[in-house]
Formats: sequence, C-alpha cells, structure tokens
Amino acid sequence: QVQLVESGGGLVQAGGSLRLSCAASGRTFATYTAGWFRQAPGKEREIVAGISWSGGRTFYTDSVKGRFTISRDNAKNTVYLQMNALTPEDTAVYYCAISYDTARYIPTATSLYNYWGQGTQVTVSS
Repeated sequence: QVQLVESGGGLVQAGGSLRLSCAASGRTFATYTAGWFRQAPGKEREIVAGISWSGGRTFYTDSVKGRFTISRDNAKNTVYLQMNALTPEDTAVYYCAISYDTARYIPTATSLYNYWGQGTQVTVSS
C-alpha cells in the first residue's frame, strides 16, 4: 500500500501563489508517474499536471500552462505543484495521485492512477 498526503492548500487572493506538496510513503519502491488533479463543486475531477518518474516529461492542462509548475524529488518521495497567478477558476480540491502506467506519455485519465491522496482545498478569492 501507498499513502499520499497533500499539504499547502489554503485561501489566497486572485493573482497570488500557493505551493502544494504531496508526500508518498509505504511501498513506493516502483517507479511511478505522478499527477495533480482537481475537482470543483459540481464538476468532474480533471488532471491539472503530471510528471514522469525522471521528471523529463511533463503535462499541463491548457488552463494552467505558464502558471503552474509540477516538480518532484524522488529522494524525498515528494511531488510539488507551484501555482502562480491564481484565479477564482482555480478554486477546487486538489488531489495528488500516482500511476504505475509508466509506458504512456503521461496518463490523464483518473482510472489510470493507482493511489490517491485525500485532497487539499484551494480557494482563490476575487
């Protein structure tokens, strides 16, 4: 089993920044792709960003390109999401997840991720 714990969420004004962290523990010996997802009220969970094991491949959904940066520190089993220039449309619960489907570029479907964190709330006020 793998446990994922997110932190760093909170309330921020539009234009502000937050840095989310996701710490993995447990049986994390295999290589994995990591992703950040978000789910706003009444909407489906969507991928925000993903990163390969080496960090050499990344994916960003169009709405966050140029504002969000995903990174990872495998020695610490931690994945980060730096979020800048936040807007009220970024308000959601943010989840980190890991996928052992490393053959794909970056899996974007929730069904392809094996473990999930409990989520952290990000609220952006206008």
